Amino acid sequence: MKINYQNTKLAQVAGFTEQFPRDNLPQIVISGKSNVGKSSLINSLCNNKNLALTSSSPGKTRQVIFYLIDEKLYLVDLPGYGYAKASHTEKKRFSDLTDKYLNSERNINMLIQLIDIRHKPSRDDLSMLEWINYSGIPYVIVLTKADKLKRSQIKPQINLIKQSLPPEIAESFQPIVTSAIKKQGIDNLRSAIQTII
Repeated sequence: MKINYQNTKLAQVAGFTEQFPRDNLPQIVISGKSNVGKSSLINSLCNNKNLALTSSSPGKTRQVIFYLIDEKLYLVDLPGYGYAKASHTEKKRFSDLTDKYLNSERNINMLIQLIDIRHKPSRDDLSMLEWINYSGIPYVIVLTKADKLKRSQIKPQINLIKQSLPPEIAESFQPIVTSAIKKQGIDNLRSAIQTII
C-alpha cells in the first residue's frame, strides 16, 4: 500500500475518549516529552509546514490529535509529557487521556517514541519505553534535533542514550536519527511505517 503523505489533513482533536475516531483504520502513534519536536517531525513527515502547530513554548499539545493520511491511516499525536510548568491537575489529565487512548482497543500498528538526541532519556521517556516494550506494540525510537549537534557528536550521543536504556530495550536499539529542519531520516521513518502498514 503506497502512502501519499502530502494528502494529509487534521481529522480530529480529542479531549476525551468519545471523540476518538470510530473507524478501524491503522493508527501510527507519536509519543514524546514536551518540546521534543513532535509537531516539527509531523510537518516534515507530511511535507506540510503548516499541518501541526509548532511553538517555542512546550506543553501546547494537550489533547490527542488525529491526522488522516491519504484516507488510509491515522498519525496520532499524543499529549507531550514532562512539562514542568503544567499544574498537577493538568499533568494528571494529560496522563489519563494518554492512558485511555493506549488502552482503548485502538488499531495501533506502531508507536514512534521520540527522544531528543542531545539528552539522555528522561524518567518519563524510560517509563514510556518500558510500557511500549511490555505492550508488544511494534515501535521505533526516533532521535530528534540531530541538526543541533556536530556530525562528530552524533555517534557518541547515540551510544550514551543506548547505555541509559534498560537491557531488554538496549539490545534491539536501532534508532532513526532525524532532523525536521534538514529532512534527515524522514525517508527512513516513512519506510519503517510502510513496512508496518
